Amino acid sequence: MRIAIDGPAASGKTSVGRVLARQFGCRFIETGNMYRAVALGMTRGLPSAAMTIDITEDERLLLNGEDVTGLLHTPDLDQRSSEVATRPDVRARLVALQREMASRGDVVMEGRDIGTVVLPDADVKIFLRASSDIRARRRADERGDHDLTGTREQLRSRDERDSTRAIAPLNAAADATIIDTDQKTLAEVISAAADLVKEHLNKRWHGV
Repeated sequence: MRIAIDGPAASGKTSVGRVLARQFGCRFIETGNMYRAVALGMTRGLPSAAMTIDITEDERLLLNGEDVTGLLHTPDLDQRSSEVATRPDVRARLVALQREMASRGDVVMEGRDIGTVVLPDADVKIFLRASSDIRARRRADERGDHDLTGTREQLRSRDERDSTRAIAPLNAAADATIIDTDQKTLAEVISAAADLVKEHLNKRWHGV
């Protein structure tokens, strides 16, 4: 089973995806971390062709064998990873790697182009949507950042770049179920997403 979760930054993809993976016995892949790792490597002077990236079963990200998981979630790498994602060479390498990871078994994969590009034939496609104000508040709370205006501007800049890039822009797949999370608690969003997975499994079991 392959579950694709897409949406803009701070829309709740990681929180929802991780719980779904645990609930249905799937591996969880946070693809944004892969782009952050490439961006980190570039700040160290490494060309993308010289980088190897892997994600362990317990969600640790390895860059050339080094566990860099704890270094990836900074405002600087948020922006740099979005810029890196516009490069055709980087996208081609990471999309191929993401597909290979998905081929190993049941997976919940989250990102911005999973349902449209990486896994266009995913069994379940979910697109999480939230307003910029709500997402800015969530991101600021998550990182203990009290500069809500600055956080909102960073998200706006990233949204624009992700949505207008020539390669794999952020869009909901035509067959994705859109869940608007503004007026929902995390538990409610998880429940709605889990219901979609259960519906798929029910159809599979009954040969529909």
